[in-house]
Amino acid sequence: MAALLCLWLVAALAQADEGAGFQPLTVDDPVNGGTMPGFVFYPLVEPSRIVWRGPYEVHATPGARVTDGSKPLVVVSHGHGGSPLGHHDLAVSLAHHGFIVATIEHPLDNFHDLSGTGTAKVLVGRPIQVKATIDALLADAHWNAKIDPSRIGVVGFSAGGYTALMVAGAVPRFSRFLDYCELQPHDAEICSALAKAKSRGSQGTELAALQADLRKWGNPADSRVKAAFVMAPLSLLFDKAGLSSIHAPLFLSYAENDDVLVPKYNALSVAPFLKTLTGINRIPKAGHYVFLSPCSPQLAASAPAICTDPPEVDRVSVHERINADALTFFNQALRIPGQVKDQ
Repeated sequence: MAALLCLWLVAALAQADEGAGFQPLTVDDPVNGGTMPGFVFYPLVEPSRIVWRGPYEVHATPGARVTDGSKPLVVVSHGHGGSPLGHHDLAVSLAHHGFIVATIEHPLDNFHDLSGTGTAKVLVGRPIQVKATIDALLADAHWNAKIDPSRIGVVGFSAGGYTALMVAGAVPRFSRFLDYCELQPHDAEICSALAKAKSRGSQGTELAALQADLRKWGNPADSRVKAAFVMAPLSLLFDKAGLSSIHAPLFLSYAENDDVLVPKYNALSVAPFLKTLTGINRIPKAGHYVFLSPCSPQLAASAPAICTDPPEVDRVSVHERINADALTFFNQALRIPGQVKDQ
C-alpha cells in the first residue's frame, strides 16, 4: 500500500497546478428512449472555482475550456436512487489529474424517479446506458478529439458497482435473489419486490423473464473498458461462473458496517472469485453511504440518512483515501503516460 500512495503523490505533484471544469452532458437512452442528463468533468490549466448545483458544492468551473491533448475517460454510475453529482468530489479529483469524467443519471432509478426498481430496464439497462455514454462521447467531434479510446474506465457505487461489474464482463444470475431472500427475508429494499411476486405465485416466472432479457438491448459488457473501480457493490447476484468472464482490472472498496449491502453477501462474497482484482479497501466502522461525496449543510439537512456517519468516521478523510485509491488505480490500470511506467 505504501507503493500505491507513493505513486499517487507523484501523480498529484505532476499536475498539482491543474484545476477542473465541467459542463452538462445529454446522452440518448437506448433502453427507454428519451435522454439521460449528466455532466462531463475535465482538466483545466487554471485553478477551479466553486459553484453550486442544487445542494451540491462543486469545486469545478462551469463551461471552461478543456486542456489540449488526449486523455483517459472514466464513466461514473451512481447507486440506486442516486444523482449524477453524487460523486462529484471523485470526478473533480480525477479531472484535476488529467482525466475526463462523465456522470449520468440512470432513468427510472434516480433520486426523483424509482419507478423501474427491480425491472429489466434497470437491472439490465444500466450497463447499456454506460456503454451509450461512451458511444456518445466518442461520437462527439469535440470530445472525440480529447479522449483516448484505448484508456477507458468505469466507477460504480452500490447499484452502480453492480453496473460496473457487468460492464467489465460479469454475468448476473437473477435466481440468486431467491437464495439471498431466503437468508435475509427482512431486507425490504432488496426482497420486497420478490415477496410481492411470491404472493402472486410468479416469482420464478418473473426472474426467468428477467434472465431472458439479459441481452435485450445488446451485450452489457464493453471490451473498451479497461478498468473498473467498484464501491460497495450490489454483488449478491454474481457467482463464481458469472465473475469468471470479467476482462478488466478491478479495485474493490467496501464499508465495514454497511447494513444496506452487507459485505458478507456482497463485496466479500465476490472478492475471492475476482481474478483481476488488484486491490481491496475496507473502510472501518463506516456505513453504506460513506461513499457519497461529503454533504453540504443543505444536503445534510434535507437528506440526513445519506449524510450522517458514525462519530468515529470522518467522511472528508475517507474520501481523501477513496480519491487517492481511484487515482492510483486508474493511473496503473490505464497506464497514464509520464505518470506510471509499465512494469
